Amino acid sequence: MNKRFYKHIIWDWNGTLLNDVEWCVYAINNVMLKRGMTPLGGVAEYQAVFGFPIINYYEKVGFDFTKESFEVAAKEYISLYHSNHGGMCTLHKNARFILEQFHSHKIQTILSASEKSNLMAQINEFDVNYYFDEILGLGDIYAKSKVEIGADYIHRRNVENAILIGDTQHDFEVAMELGIDCLLIANGHQSKEKLLTCGVPVLNDIIEVMKYVC
Repeated sequence: MNKRFYKHIIWDWNGTLLNDVEWCVYAINNVMLKRGMTPLGGVAEYQAVFGFPIINYYEKVGFDFTKESFEVAAKEYISLYHSNHGGMCTLHKNARFILEQFHSHKIQTILSASEKSNLMAQINEFDVNYYFDEILGLGDIYAKSKVEIGADYIHRRNVENAILIGDTQHDFEVAMELGIDCLLIANGHQSKEKLLTCGVPVLNDIIEVMKYVC
């Protein structure tokens, strides 16, 4: 992918702009320990197993949904994740700088698999909401897919010349469904090895977006 001008930048939030991976490991490990499960060994193990839909990731780490419902575990996780406003969460280094660089001449949007009200609370907490033309989140906490709300946005706003920037294989899948370009950043929720299977540029840091987007 050569450097090119994009009119629209569609950002993922968790893991891409928000550095919340260590907090996610802490939260899921607490939910697992409560059930007598073996916790994840750290960020690398988490990045190796994380994926969408979220229910599949829960099953990979050992949840047995014949014994309890996915909804119960997911609600417990989300409650802990949003306690104390995310605890260790921060914006990724250079995230605010990049948003500011594009603010004057790009239409920037957030497309997230997070529930909309929780998403808005986090974005407002970090005081970056004014960078975005729209903030798109899901109607529930179960993080199935964001393709539908992305497609609605593309159609409703007649979006052309757009790129999606994320940190997971699901972001790549969403971009392909929407018919737009994609960049992936490997300091979020999935390992670089996983992201490289998508066949699009995989960056080590958000600052490298400047090499591809003008």
